Amino acid sequence: MFETVDSMAAEHAELEQQLGAPETHADARLAKRLNQRYAQLSRILAAKKDWDDLGGDVEAARELAAEDPAFADEVETLTARRHAAEEKLRLLLVPRDPTDDKDAILEVKSGEGGEESALFAGDLLRMYSRYAEQRGWKVEILDATESDLGGYKSVTLAVKAKGTPEPGEAPYGLLKFEGGVHRVQRVPVTESQGRVHTSAAGVLVLPEAEQVDVEINENDLRIDVFRSSGPGGQSVNTTDSAVRITHVPTGIVVSCQNEKSQLQNKEQAMRILRARLLAAAQEEAAAAASDARRSQVRTVDRSERIRTYNFPENRISDHRTGYKAYNLDQVLDGDLQPVLDSCVEMDLADRIAALEQ
Repeated sequence: MFETVDSMAAEHAELEQQLGAPETHADARLAKRLNQRYAQLSRILAAKKDWDDLGGDVEAARELAAEDPAFADEVETLTARRHAAEEKLRLLLVPRDPTDDKDAILEVKSGEGGEESALFAGDLLRMYSRYAEQRGWKVEILDATESDLGGYKSVTLAVKAKGTPEPGEAPYGLLKFEGGVHRVQRVPVTESQGRVHTSAAGVLVLPEAEQVDVEINENDLRIDVFRSSGPGGQSVNTTDSAVRITHVPTGIVVSCQNEKSQLQNKEQAMRILRARLLAAAQEEAAAAASDARRSQVRTVDRSERIRTYNFPENRISDHRTGYKAYNLDQVLDGDLQPVLDSCVEMDLADRIAALEQ
């Protein structure tokens, strides 16, 4: 039933040797990737050992029960524990998206609703930042365009884990479920008569790509520089330090203006470009499995929503999973895990169902 685990044991032993070699740790990216795979295999092998050990315990209890009926209850207890161990192992063996172990890049953009939408985009940025803080992750703003009232027309942030996260605990593996249109219902600060308005902001989540993940030919890039600008077009920089990069073969355009130098803005823009190219390559290679990507932002329209944030009722509703709670204030303060757990559970159920087809 679990024959594939034997080959994993050999891979686990090989990784252990590699991780013990000094030259492995000279390459931080390689060491991180090997550690992630080692941790994943360790969990599977530990679960397999538990299942095997319980199998032996059940057989021993049955032999004792044949001589003494008093051991019958122990047989039932151990059998139930072995069934639970079997289910745990089966779930660990369900194929995972290899990019789940990566850090994440989030792009939050205002949509319909003008200034109110931009303010809500700022609320989402704060929510993700607080959630990342609770998990011990680092948040870095790569690029941002503020609105006149202090919201964000668009903001791009990188979310990075510290060290090597446990399988299923990396930023992209959790935050990928945030991709889509988020609808807000509340009384805007610009509303004088106290009426509830509906607006939306869009979130796109990408796995952060390392240089080894995506090969970019410098000849395929068109790089333009321009002067950074703040809310209302006010100049916030007296030099042409903002950078716009166009990847000519795909037409993907990214720009960054937050840093003070052209070089820094180019480096940030290249990070975003690599992430978008990796996502595009994955989508092209697995078009049949691109439902998750298609469910993200197509147009930032109020009708294409994955979640609703209702302020008058303090309610948050995820329309994909049916999750509903009346603690919106806490969620916006970073208590996002229960919402994400409902998405993780739905995703796991879908992957199991696909295997059984």
